[in-house]
Amino acid sequence: MPVMGINLESWLAAAPAWIQSLPDGLQELLFQLYQTFIYQDRWTWFTDGLKVTFITTICALLLGVVLGLIVAIIRTAHDSQRTGKRNPVLGVVNFLCTVYLTVIRGTPMMVQLLVMGFVIMQPREQHEALICGIITLGINSGAYVAEIARSGLMSISAGQMEAGRSLGLNYWQTMRYIIIPQAVKNILPALGNEMITLLKDTSLVSVIALRDVTQQAKNIVANTFNATVPYISLALIYLVLVLILTKLLGIFERRLRASDRR
Repeated sequence: MPVMGINLESWLAAAPAWIQSLPDGLQELLFQLYQTFIYQDRWTWFTDGLKVTFITTICALLLGVVLGLIVAIIRTAHDSQRTGKRNPVLGVVNFLCTVYLTVIRGTPMMVQLLVMGFVIMQPREQHEALICGIITLGINSGAYVAEIARSGLMSISAGQMEAGRSLGLNYWQTMRYIIIPQAVKNILPALGNEMITLLKDTSLVSVIALRDVTQQAKNIVANTFNATVPYISLALIYLVLVLILTKLLGIFERRLRASDRR
């Protein structure tokens, strides 16, 4: 069957003799590899998709960390208030944060992308779809980062806060200069896992027609009518990226532990 102007027979006719002498199964595999990566420079489809995946992951992670830290600080401040001296404004804000966490953590990422992409933002161009994907993934990640950060803040002893207040720092200054720097070290492994999860979750942005690496693999399948090589290649790409990130995070954590011992 001709596929985008090329078929196995015509490709074999122009192939070197050593390829023509291979068993039929290997010939078919080489032909699929040619279709997926070489024909019409389709390897650039994967590289272009990877750029979108990296941009989405990094920007969504930054948004998620900022949003998560804000929510974690608000919830920690609310929980640390003394009975009878509660700030009503902080109580309202804490309630909104609780609703945010409940909704985001209680609904699937796919559903959030569908709502944001087809109900709220309705992107028509690629840059709009990119912004939509970043915002949605960032909001989703922020809910999980908030709980990670809150656990880190709660792991710091109350004496640290008292020490900061005794030095003349107010609550927010103590959080900024004393509590948060210590908490960040404690939560770095969990934040690293969240980054890896977020990288894999970017594969879902194809539902809003964002041309990430997953969408590009789908486009190649649509052109070649063969899913084996494109999708296995896609799985290997994600696996390699996750292994690289895991290795880098391991190196970073070892350096942090070494600095603690000095």
